[in-house]
Amino acid sequence: MPPALFELLGWIPAIVFPAATLLQLAAIVRRRNAAGVSALAWSLFGLANICLYAYTEKYSELESILGSLGTAFLNLCIVVAAIRYQRAARRLEKASPNDAHA
Repeated sequence: MPPALFELLGWIPAIVFPAATLLQLAAIVRRRNAAGVSALAWSLFGLANICLYAYTEKYSELESILGSLGTAFLNLCIVVAAIRYQRAARRLEKASPNDAHA
């Protein structure tokens, strides 16, 4: 495989994975709602990305750092946002009167 192609192949996940994860995080924060977001699933994605970073043994390569650790950090940001907004939604449900008895 030509070195330039190999280099390009390394940069694609380094850009795509964090970008896709950032889009999900932005959607949660913009809506201020995490309905349907699984904090457990995103926690597992974060763990998998950390393990992938260790497995590849490319500790000083920017592609590996961005693609694995950068994405893991954003995964954990999603977890924090999801838990925060889901708890807020539950508190709001408990505080609001039941409209079904009206």
